[in-house]
Amino acid sequence: MQGTVTKSTGSWYQVLTDDGKVWMARTRGKLRLNDLDTSNPVAVGDRVEMQADANFADTASISKVEKRNNYLIRRSNKLSSRRQILATNLDGAALIASLISPRTSLGFIDRFILTCEAYHVPAAVFFNKMDLLGEQGHDILNDIQHIYRNANVTVLMGSARQAETLIPFSQLLQGKRWLLAGHSGVGKSTLLNAIFPHANAKVGKISDHHAKGKHTTTFAEMFTVADSTQIIDTPGIRDFGVVDFEPTEISQYFPEMRPYLNRCKFNDCLHTHEPECAVLKALELGEIADERYQSYLGILNNEDIFE
Repeated sequence: MQGTVTKSTGSWYQVLTDDGKVWMARTRGKLRLNDLDTSNPVAVGDRVEMQADANFADTASISKVEKRNNYLIRRSNKLSSRRQILATNLDGAALIASLISPRTSLGFIDRFILTCEAYHVPAAVFFNKMDLLGEQGHDILNDIQHIYRNANVTVLMGSARQAETLIPFSQLLQGKRWLLAGHSGVGKSTLLNAIFPHANAKVGKISDHHAKGKHTTTFAEMFTVADSTQIIDTPGIRDFGVVDFEPTEISQYFPEMRPYLNRCKFNDCLHTHEPECAVLKALELGEIADERYQSYLGILNNEDIFE
């Protein structure tokens, strides 16, 4: 049998087969050993092959994971070197952020964007709760658009309480498979309910889990909400540790830096102090936003990875 993984609970996976039947499946021992660097050898979005369990109804064993088009991965806590795959085979990944109650730091946003860029996942950031910013909202909007103008990321903003502001984000999601992530409290579930009202019961169930506070492990679940639109929802993410990057590679995943990388005097330039560095010159001329450059330095120096 073949199917798509729609939910992960750590030891069990929910798999939707091509005939529309839902199975509960586990991985075989050999499969679990194939990817020791990740805490989950199977992730939501994976296409898998499995065999039915002769002893239990509607249960199966996953024997193979098909090749992935892409995936999104993170290191989830300071003490662990293991990586966690959030989801696979994505059309895009959106970070739901807020500038107030709670505040999502630009450093967190930039690590999310960098990871999407590195693993070939189109990225978007939706700034929610803009109605709470009052008269400052317009100026903040201009500042954010300036910061991310060349970062190869879709930046949208609005409020889950103002339906007309959600139209561009809703259009972005339509007919695609998107992962949605964000800190607890940024209003992700409220936003999903506003865009897809008929999915309220499903999303509400997830949001109850969000409200429980700290999460040491993140499990994802995929819902088909409308017109073949698939939303992969995740509990609130507190941390987003980047993985698998050599220092000289990091600048390649800042799209606004890429046009200048071949102009530096040294091939191994880290763009921090080196003479004749084209990136530093572009920064000085305002062609690279200082906020993005500060995020680059933080990632390069492994500073404040967990916020």
